Amino acid sequence: MKIKIINKIKYLFIAAPLLFASSCKKDFLTTAPDTSLPIEEAFNNPDRILSQVNGIYAGVKNGQFYGGRYLIYNDIRGEDFIVNKPNGVTGLDTWRFNLVSNTNEVVNLWGAIYAAINRANLVIEGVNANASLLTPAVAKQYIAEAKFLRAFCYYSALQLYAKPFITDNGASLGVPLRLKGEKDLTGNDLKRSTVAEVYTQILKDLNEAEPDLALTLPATAISTRASRNTAIAFKTRVYLTMGNLSSVVTEGNKIVSATTPFKATTGTPLQLEANISNIFGGAYVGNATATEAALSFPMTDLNAPGTQNQLAYYYNVSPNQAGGNEEYFLNPTGILANPVFATGSTDARKGLTTVSGANTYLTKFKKPSPYTDYIPVIRYAEVLLNLAEATVVTDPVRSIALLTAVRQRSNPGYVFPAADLLPANLKNTILTERRIELLGEGFRSPDVMRLGAGFAAKSGTQGSAPAIPFNTAGYIWPISANEVQNNKLIVQN
Repeated sequence: MKIKIINKIKYLFIAAPLLFASSCKKDFLTTAPDTSLPIEEAFNNPDRILSQVNGIYAGVKNGQFYGGRYLIYNDIRGEDFIVNKPNGVTGLDTWRFNLVSNTNEVVNLWGAIYAAINRANLVIEGVNANASLLTPAVAKQYIAEAKFLRAFCYYSALQLYAKPFITDNGASLGVPLRLKGEKDLTGNDLKRSTVAEVYTQILKDLNEAEPDLALTLPATAISTRASRNTAIAFKTRVYLTMGNLSSVVTEGNKIVSATTPFKATTGTPLQLEANISNIFGGAYVGNATATEAALSFPMTDLNAPGTQNQLAYYYNVSPNQAGGNEEYFLNPTGILANPVFATGSTDARKGLTTVSGANTYLTKFKKPSPYTDYIPVIRYAEVLLNLAEATVVTDPVRSIALLTAVRQRSNPGYVFPAADLLPANLKNTILTERRIELLGEGFRSPDVMRLGAGFAAKSGTQGSAPAIPFNTAGYIWPISANEVQNNKLIVQN
């Protein structure tokens, strides 16, 4: 990764807008990060150290990364969205599987991910070097947050730039594991670790972070900062992606009660919201009192995802209605064809779509320009579905109960047909529920890949995309051309 050098590394640049703007108190959630500091001063007092921790979150929620585009890329690769306004700037090449190493999204996402990783590495080193300025518990918490976010970044990179773990148990090439802060160009040359090696590091970071993260958080940060339950929830995703179902169960059992109502019994509160409209009704705001959000990234008018990065811009209906740009609509032969979305359906998730002209659009994200819906990162509904999928064989009764909890939250009177719950069909029923519940939240491409499936062909009036069978050309993204140019040890797939 090429690191920008200014004045021979005199300054550490961790530009980070105010991340926790919702709090009215000057506490550890509202300390504004310094945007430009000499390296020797970046960690020389508690406020500045916190500023650098905030900077990692800001790097991850960058609009080029998890602030919008990463989620969008992962969904439009799948079969549930059709391009309406073919534009190379807004993901056309991703939608039609026509990427090369110097395509903007390939280069920009890679750069944003590794910039966030570098921030995490610098914080880990800076806090360790200046731990005497903090209480031992706070120093551990900050390092744990940095490790959690570093793991989150590496997991995200693997989902697009590397073959899925199930291809060969992780023997394929992954991405470079950069675990030291870079302040100059001397660390650029680094080979790609294997997928398995990267997952090993991800789990090492998460397991080390878990006990040192805050057990509970202030109300102003309950859904916008990582706690122990956040790390546990994320581990259910990581293990599911690896196909390690027993570990999904081990982690899930820490935060999912044995019986309904399913909830976390310790730590930050986690439980399904009573109604999906509480989450996405007016806008997704990641309300600090909401129990659904294990982690959200906050946005404000002065701290928005940025031009053409925003979820509502891509998916919502046009400006005269809700301020979206109708870039992609729901494929009528995709998940939209499920009875949940049929005329007359009583499922509340049907209310998260809107018809405009001849097309149906996803309206989960509603705020108009500057598009400040919070970004859903980990919802408790996902955790329940992860655990449901992991227990299909070992505990089908619990699997069905978890699945039913998610479905009946949006359709209280719904009873699954008996055939849907047969052992041969239960997993597919859960996978369908994932497509409905998590639509537009960045899960479709990772789910296709972890299952060893191919991407279906899709077409509309503005173009078409070919079918991409499992592990064929175009199935994963190329490594960024910038990385290839500046890293002598990197190789493409």
